[in-house]
Amino acid sequence: MGAAAGVTLGALGMYACEQKKTIAKVGKSSDSFALEEADITRLQEVMASGEQTSRSICELYLNRIEALDKKGFHLNSVIEINPEAAAIAEALDEERAQGKIRGPLHGIPVLIKDNIDTGDKMMTTAGALAMVGNIAARDAFIVRQLRAAGAVILGKTNLSEWANFRSDRSSSGWSSRGGQTKNPYILDRNPCGSSSGSGSAVSANLCAVAIGTETNGSIACPSSVNGIVGIKPTVGLLSRTGIIPISHTQDTAGPMARTVSDAAILLGGLTGIDKEDAVTQESEGKLQQDYTKFLNIKGLEGKRIGVEKSMLKGHEIVDKLLRKALDALRSKGATIIEIDFMAMVKGMSPSPFLVLQYEFKDGLNRYLSTANAKVKTLADVIAFNTSHEAEAMPYFKQDILESSQEKAGLDTKEYRDALARISSTTRKALDHFLKQEKLNAICGPTNGPSWCTDLVNGDFFTGYGVYSPAAIAGYPHITVPMGQVFGLPVGLSFLGLPYAEPELIAIAFAYEQASKNRTIPKFIKSSDVEQSPAQ
Repeated sequence: MGAAAGVTLGALGMYACEQKKTIAKVGKSSDSFALEEADITRLQEVMASGEQTSRSICELYLNRIEALDKKGFHLNSVIEINPEAAAIAEALDEERAQGKIRGPLHGIPVLIKDNIDTGDKMMTTAGALAMVGNIAARDAFIVRQLRAAGAVILGKTNLSEWANFRSDRSSSGWSSRGGQTKNPYILDRNPCGSSSGSGSAVSANLCAVAIGTETNGSIACPSSVNGIVGIKPTVGLLSRTGIIPISHTQDTAGPMARTVSDAAILLGGLTGIDKEDAVTQESEGKLQQDYTKFLNIKGLEGKRIGVEKSMLKGHEIVDKLLRKALDALRSKGATIIEIDFMAMVKGMSPSPFLVLQYEFKDGLNRYLSTANAKVKTLADVIAFNTSHEAEAMPYFKQDILESSQEKAGLDTKEYRDALARISSTTRKALDHFLKQEKLNAICGPTNGPSWCTDLVNGDFFTGYGVYSPAAIAGYPHITVPMGQVFGLPVGLSFLGLPYAEPELIAIAFAYEQASKNRTIPKFIKSSDVEQSPAQ
């Protein structure tokens, strides 16, 4: 899903839930967790009052990770803990005591996806056994930005291995290093990928906020099915230096949080022009260091929002939630225009996936050539997996890695033609509606409800995916909780023109405040769902 690699497997995946009888016991996450649903503003308040310190907050989250993620429900959302987190938090507490506050992220614990370099004692592996031992020589650019802003890197999150660019039959949230991540709402349901660990951890209150990465849906889908907010920024707003790549035309990191406000705070802490990532030069004069000024409860007034016609009639319960959401948008002053957007982007396949194959091979070889990993090329990764098949490939193989290895360089006509086709089709369609129809955003369900995790047959995606054109075009996208289907969260997506993050944040915030659809996970299994279909 994270790299357009997911496939629909029809009814094959539907029996998976019935096969799993050993799910962790049902129960609440905690009746007394002091930081349940605490946002960044609340955490700053308790640190300012002396009720908590950054160190004590980190310890509370670390204890919860141990209780729920490593034991308890075995969420497997956190792949590694930062052994220096407490010391970093203490140093930031000392700064606070001396009157030095770096900003809204000062002392705030953050989890980051395990494909983002940290120049510390933690590994960066993309969840792959082939990458175990890879200790980065320095921080990724966005990690440097986080540290400078005063954030505490609490640890790293599990993910779909290689950001879900390994096999057409993968199970999202599974990696050979970290195992299978679970959805905290219904444990035998899938957390989606590839930023599955980040989505599950934020939703389960294992951290304040987290960083994910997206090529095509890897922030959007796990945010939606885990009931949180996710922002996939314009490609160029955030640096990709130090992030294990798939596609230099589509990759970006982005914030994942329980509220639009927290996502906006985190986004501002990540921006910056990086001389090593040339595309960030395009953000000069467009980036913001404070996106909270766009949190406008009246952000929907006078807005024209297009809704994709084909997504008004898909899954009957999701359709009901969407129409309720559209009513909420109208009630806050927005005008809704039905559009036939997806028809304009049909016929692109296999161009998007073809482009990713070329760019993955080129980008990964570049990353590995200077990394501290024992594998130095994609060919080495394939060879490692083959020789360690029982451990590295127990459920599904590496067909996408192998097909990518067969591709030539980026000067190939096939690649250049496919890339041009994408640009002329997807961006043309987005620009047509957003500019000529004078829309402030396009909206639709982020995806359908989560499917049963099935390591035998792989993922079972349930349609929708309005975010995909924005991902392919490099345009921004935000997803906000829209409601639930039998206890499974579903998100509402808003996408816009490049560097329209301020406007999308205003729209998403106004909708969030009008709807209040975020609910706390119950950590149950499918057989224990006893509620109405839609909420």
